[in-house]
Amino acid sequence: MHISITDDLKKRFHASCVMRGKNMSQVVIELIEQWLESNEVHQAGEIKRL
Repeated sequence: MHISITDDLKKRFHASCVMRGKNMSQVVIELIEQWLESNEVHQAGEIKRL
């Protein structure tokens, strides 16, 4: 996956991840999983909302 973000945002994100002992990929995966849990379309065609 490739995304474009500003250098400042990347630096802030990296620093925050390091402070928590995680790498950026781990955090991105967690965020994607959380987003999917709230937004993915289920078999009935409805969007799950929390």
